[in-house]
Amino acid sequence: MFDLDSRPKLYLQKWRWYERNTLPWRRARIHLHMLRRQAFVRWPIQGNVLEALDDGRLEVGRHSLFEPQCWITIAPGGRVRIGEGCFLNLGTMVAAQHEVTIGSHTMIANGGFVSDASHRFDDPDVPVPWQGFTSKGPTRIGANCWLGANVVVTSGVTIGDRCVIGANSVVTQDLPPRTIAAGAPARPIRSIEYDEDRPVPPAPEIGGG
Repeated sequence: MFDLDSRPKLYLQKWRWYERNTLPWRRARIHLHMLRRQAFVRWPIQGNVLEALDDGRLEVGRHSLFEPQCWITIAPGGRVRIGEGCFLNLGTMVAAQHEVTIGSHTMIANGGFVSDASHRFDDPDVPVPWQGFTSKGPTRIGANCWLGANVVVTSGVTIGDRCVIGANSVVTQDLPPRTIAAGAPARPIRSIEYDEDRPVPPAPEIGGG
């Protein structure tokens, strides 16, 4: 009996896992999930998106858009909540060990990274990729925020509503609502002021859904 060499078998297993979102029937199921949510994803998308949509660990609000090469990875016990009208630009990555929340109408520019965990590195006898993760708590981004290109939001951070984060910033501490911040680590620059006599208009309805 012909015994297939273990190396091709292992490679095929890896290919099916790493390229799983390219399989046409899985791609169709992801689009169906997004159709039900009145949201949209532009291909390719990376990560365990289908599995998380299937079992409810990934929540996506209507009219949200994922641009190509967005990467969503969620641990078995984790959850990612993305509100309505969000825009995740090219190459945005969201990684959740436990909980990541992105409020409605928030934009994340190219190369953004949002996570509630980081790799452990404290065991000298185990390679870093095998050591698992450590978390400082949920990571939460408020509504109507704008994160510039390559912004990193680290574990346990809460960013208030209507904040603006400058490009290439690393957010390591909480930011109050209506704050403009930048730097690595990000520091508040000034507050965003509105004319209190003029109410902030609601977000426009898209698509009439």
